[in-house]
Amino acid sequence: MKLITTDIEGVYIIEPRLFEDERGYFFEAFSERKFTELTGIATRFVQDNESRSIRGVVRGLHFQLPPFAQSKLVRVVRGKILDVAVDIRRGSPTYGKHISVVLSEHNHRMLFIPRGFAHGFSVLEGDAIVEYKCDNYYNPETEGAIRWDDPTLAIDWHIATNEAIVSAKDKANPLFEECSTLFDYNCDYYA
Repeated sequence: MKLITTDIEGVYIIEPRLFEDERGYFFEAFSERKFTELTGIATRFVQDNESRSIRGVVRGLHFQLPPFAQSKLVRVVRGKILDVAVDIRRGSPTYGKHISVVLSEHNHRMLFIPRGFAHGFSVLEGDAIVEYKCDNYYNPETEGAIRWDDPTLAIDWHIATNEAIVSAKDKANPLFEECSTLFDYNCDYYA
């Protein structure tokens, strides 16, 4: 596994070591021991999620508040997406900033998104199957969201706005500036 740091502390791109030959390929998609050694984050993933979406779909921006805040490790099994993590920790030097990374079935990259971030993605190619590990269980009472096309965040989803396929629920999400309950940069959400 290779760890690539990003412009936002705690958000990592992970590239697995790929073994290829005439038969195909093999890689270790996840090792808790290696993940902890590389990141210094001792978290335990308890739930695996999978979604299937067609080209043009935009999902997000979603998060869960404490005590059910979640870290996510996202990867693509089929297709190609633009995966986005937004820092929503008030007081953070990167508050309101985002990272976007192309994840695909061909590059095998994964994106680690720590607690305190909103997450979303757009489908750039094909019929995408996205799998992500979560280190806390889903809890509908603590879910939060920010509108995908928020002008303050100004995320380039690599999809034309008029071509974006967005759920009614995600279209109704509040703007970033309207979110009164977010995270505090000075709080350790892993303690």
